[in-house]
Amino acid sequence: MPTALITGANRGLGQALVRSFATDGWRVHACCRVPDKSLDLRRVAEAADGLVEVHRLDVTDDLQVRGLARSLEGEPLDLLFNNAGIYGPREGFGSQDFEAWAKVLQVNLLAPLRMVENFVDLVAASERKLIANMSSRLGSIAENRGGSSYPYRSSKAALNMATRSLAVDLEPRGIAVVALHPGWVQTDMGGEEAALTIDESVAGLRRVIAGLTIDESGRFFDYSGAELPW
Repeated sequence: MPTALITGANRGLGQALVRSFATDGWRVHACCRVPDKSLDLRRVAEAADGLVEVHRLDVTDDLQVRGLARSLEGEPLDLLFNNAGIYGPREGFGSQDFEAWAKVLQVNLLAPLRMVENFVDLVAASERKLIANMSSRLGSIAENRGGSSYPYRSSKAALNMATRSLAVDLEPRGIAVVALHPGWVQTDMGGEEAALTIDESVAGLRRVIAGLTIDESGRFFDYSGAELPW
């Protein structure tokens, strides 16, 4: 039975990914900051016949991350999906809250690296050996025509670079690492006017993940499988 660990699983894309993988027979470790308040996620777990285990995890808390890694020691992870992320301040040039920007970097950039460093041995011990970092097209330097969104854009651009470096460093262990753009999705972050439903995005992401091999490691794909420019 393949196993996945998914962060940011309390709502939106994360919760839908948990449900999708469990429906297909995967064992899923679903991580969120406050499980007691994540009632929808708990309902997903209850309906999954034991395939979903919910964990309390703040991805910016080093002790919590280390503790969860120790508790799962010996259990191979076919997929580590670093999904947790925040948008942060939306103010434009001249109105930056730099402390809030630093928080965005903590969640969107440093936390995925912390997760990989702590769980890499479990990924390496698995059959599929996949790491997916949820990025965004807004992190593409080549495609930036709109400006603004400095905290979010910079965090995802930096995550893309980290993804590329991880692909190089982990290739000897047979681990594939990719950055994924879910599309413009009808979530709390994307808004009601977004082009894609959550289920449409998740279905596309699942198809991309299913086709990944070490040959695709270090690349940046959207939910349709199209490769995006850095």
